[in-house]
Amino acid sequence: MKLMKRILAGVASLLLLSSCSIIKNVASNATAAGTNTGTAISAIYNVLKSAGGIDLSNLTNIINIGKILTGAGTLANATQAFTDDFASALITGSNNLVNNGNVAKVLTGLKALNNLDTSAFSDAATKAYANGSQQIQKNDAAVNATVKAITSLLGNL
Repeated sequence: MKLMKRILAGVASLLLLSSCSIIKNVASNATAAGTNTGTAISAIYNVLKSAGGIDLSNLTNIINIGKILTGAGTLANATQAFTDDFASALITGSNNLVNNGNVAKVLTGLKALNNLDTSAFSDAATKAYANGSQQIQKNDAAVNATVKAITSLLGNL
């Protein structure tokens, strides 16, 4: 009987340790995603502020839009704990451009990006990079819709 209790206690402690590890990994992923998204938001915001628009011939801009879309994707079906960790890291990653006053609107905007078909933007970015031109075709309606959505999101800042 004592042996069975020890086995059960061992199994319980392993389950507890593994669940703590899973929670730690989720928090770590939320922090990384929030930081990367915040950094990209800050970079694109600065481009918009200085240039008045997003230059799609600039590979850095394309990459930053991709990071924003990736961050938005991590929020689809996210738990509240993940979203909270993401939001905190988003503030830090953006150097407080996203702050406690606007973070809820930014999160809502990011989640709304998940309802937009951004595959055209992703395909165009991939093709542009693959053929060496590093330029997205600006006249593509779906690409423009993605850029417009990102621009609108940054209007919350």
